[in-house]
Amino acid sequence: MASGSVPTTGPRRWYRPGRLSLRTRLTGSMVLLLAFVCLVIGVASESALRSFLTDRIDGQLSAASDRAHDFANRPPDDSPGFGPDPLNAPGQASGTLSMRFSGERVLYAGVLTVQGLPQELSSEQESGLLAIPADRRPMTMKLGGLGDYRVQAVSIPGGVVVTGLPLEPVQDTLTTVGWILFGVAAAGVAGAGFLGAFAVRRTLRPLDRVAATAGRVSAMRLDRGHVALSVRVPEADTDPRTEVGQVGSALNLMLGHIAQALEARHTSETRVRRFVADASHELRTPLAAIRGYAELAGRGSALVPPDVARSMYRIQSEAARMTTLVEDLLLLARLDAGWPLEAGVADLTRLTADAVGDAHVAGPDHRWELRLPDGPLTVPGDVRRLHQVLANLLSNARTHTPPGTTVITALSRSHTGAAVLTVTDNGPGIAPELLPSVFERFARGDSSRSRTAGSTGLGMAIASAIVVAHRGTIEAHSRPGRTEFAVSLPVIESSQRVHSFGTTTPQVGTRP
Repeated sequence: MASGSVPTTGPRRWYRPGRLSLRTRLTGSMVLLLAFVCLVIGVASESALRSFLTDRIDGQLSAASDRAHDFANRPPDDSPGFGPDPLNAPGQASGTLSMRFSGERVLYAGVLTVQGLPQELSSEQESGLLAIPADRRPMTMKLGGLGDYRVQAVSIPGGVVVTGLPLEPVQDTLTTVGWILFGVAAAGVAGAGFLGAFAVRRTLRPLDRVAATAGRVSAMRLDRGHVALSVRVPEADTDPRTEVGQVGSALNLMLGHIAQALEARHTSETRVRRFVADASHELRTPLAAIRGYAELAGRGSALVPPDVARSMYRIQSEAARMTTLVEDLLLLARLDAGWPLEAGVADLTRLTADAVGDAHVAGPDHRWELRLPDGPLTVPGDVRRLHQVLANLLSNARTHTPPGTTVITALSRSHTGAAVLTVTDNGPGIAPELLPSVFERFARGDSSRSRTAGSTGLGMAIASAIVVAHRGTIEAHSRPGRTEFAVSLPVIESSQRVHSFGTTTPQVGTRP
């Protein structure tokens, strides 16, 4: 193969059965089978009718030839040496052809017209008739200008008499019968197609119900919270004596196993959440004590050796870090349990400006840009938690990008009326294999996104949980040189009342 050439896979098939529905394939197969049967019946009927009509005209030809033979053997009246003209034989029908010849000499050749008058044959027609063997065997011959004829030659004293009958009546009959058969077959195939489609549709209704059940199950979110998988195939469609019933019964059995697995998973998750919440709550007291004693010991750092002072400082620092981790775990556990957030009205414009100002102070080595709408943009929700979302997004951009990175924070209103907050940086980006898990707990970027400070790996999970609790969405898009986190929240309208949030169990750690 030449360099740069594109390998071909052969011609494309215009018909691919896999793209057609079962109903269409069954109806089409039935129509094609019926059309084939009608075609076979039509061809067999035409062949049988042609054979019958040919035998019939052969009998008429034999009788006409006998009359011509007998009439030609009568003694001549006024033509010395030759018998009378065979066309004058009584009983000959219109269209009958007759020719007498001796050797290569044509004595008479003509055809009887509808008016009963003889019409002479052309020399070309005569030449064709001279080659017929005088063995009384009928044969078909095409005569120019006259059409197809069934001809027969017999010997008489002093020559040969050729008699022929036209095949036009036979051909007309075959054509008429053919069109009748075609019309009846077409009407039958069309009617069978409509009735067959109705019958197939009615027959496949149980399969449609099974498919509808599977569709309802596939539309359910089985990856979050407590799932009551009560959807089942109707009992009428689970008869094991039928193929569809076997599929329905197997689907019900599978749904039962899935429901048990989901219940076991939910029970396990509930226990884990309760354990995390209890452990986080219980750890707060000893951590507070550790931090207090560390701070107390740190006040006397001038009275202790430097290595002891440094150790106390590290104890105080790690205790503060562990306290942050415990608080984050406790917050996630409460959000998982569906604890309601504080209901209020948050001015996203002010929150965004404050959060970017704080990020600028925390990360002076980055370039921070702020794009806000002309007026305030308010959303219903917990002001403190929404500020935490902004802080986590900006901290993520500062922590996982090198100094000099430009971070753009933009707030706008979409065409659907929702508030859209985006945090975009021109850093190295997130690896494609890590992007789907960016909102999972303890998710960390790879070494290509350098970090100047450690993190718990819970920031994006907390942001996702808070946004979902506010009935919003959060998404991440990344490529080398551009990483964007987009948050969409419902805007509070003038006639809208403020409701509580977080009463439903959110899915924390996955992208909504």
